[in-house]
Amino acid sequence: MLHKLLTGWLGAALLLASSLISAEPAHYKIVTGPERGTYIQIGQDLSKWVAQPVGIDLAVVASKGSAENVQRMRYEPGVKLALVQSDVYQAYIDMANSGNPDAGTAIRPLRLIMPLYDEEINVVVRADSPLKTLSDIKDKTISVGLLGSGTAQSATTLYRLMFGQAIPEQNVQHLSNEDALAALIVKKVDVAIIVVGQPAKLFNDMNPELLQQIRLLKADSAAPETTRAKQTYFPATIRATSYPNWLKEDVPTLTVKAFLVTYDYGLRDTVGNLNHFADSLCANFDNLQEHGHPKWKQVKLELPTLVRGWKYYPPVEKHLRACLANRTASVNAAAAAAQVAQKPRSTCTNQERLLLLCK
Repeated sequence: MLHKLLTGWLGAALLLASSLISAEPAHYKIVTGPERGTYIQIGQDLSKWVAQPVGIDLAVVASKGSAENVQRMRYEPGVKLALVQSDVYQAYIDMANSGNPDAGTAIRPLRLIMPLYDEEINVVVRADSPLKTLSDIKDKTISVGLLGSGTAQSATTLYRLMFGQAIPEQNVQHLSNEDALAALIVKKVDVAIIVVGQPAKLFNDMNPELLQQIRLLKADSAAPETTRAKQTYFPATIRATSYPNWLKEDVPTLTVKAFLVTYDYGLRDTVGNLNHFADSLCANFDNLQEHGHPKWKQVKLELPTLVRGWKYYPPVEKHLRACLANRTASVNAAAAAAQVAQKPRSTCTNQERLLLLCK
């Protein structure tokens, strides 16, 4: 029943898609994250299941991460979409509000399309490390991620929240995720902080023997350091089922939200293409959840109220809100129809009996 009700309003989007495919495709780019991270897989899913059906050739571009993505979204020709962590986006806004003109120029024209999912903060140490929880990393040598990455922003923000101070400069290493794990194993750093959505290829593609040389630190919910970190980050769990060749049990940690971001475009063609993208995102959302990266199952097709300084992209917001209203109406109609079908009939009229409509 729900499928039939959804077919009507989805059909219009699919009909539009078929007419657009024959036209010359728009060539856009989405900036994501490292090659073995989650962002790049999310970008590939958006390209295949959302952009292609409406005639958009969406090239998926690897990057260092969120901070670089903000800059490329703002200044690089052809980049129409980006994946950005919430704490990086907020850091730009805070910096702009404090009077930094470059931060203001970079962030103020950017607009959100929708929130996606939570990315887990993986705090990795050697298997033989004496460290037990996140509270133990103070004054240790830490790889915080590459400059320009979301991981670097999260790692430094997390440390400052937990301990009330920046990581001592002599203790900071800016390494890629892969190089950080290698440095950890050979004892060049004590801790590697890696922000990535589970399950991550980074860990699942690792040699099993190397995996056994590293482990994750837990976030102790009772520790004051964890309480302070929750000003910005949220409790989560890294599941053993995400890494069956590595973890023996679930590990409590913290997360940061990922957002799909665009620019405040006004050109008619660009606005039109992004509106088609929004319609396709709605029409193909079930395909993303069924066929895309497992993280899509955590994504809700919704537009929650934003904190001050954050704004949705108005044309896409209008299309997505219309989509949400249609989906809600369809679900409600299906539920009502199911309730009527199941409701027992207490009496029958003579006319209903004659027409064999009541037994």
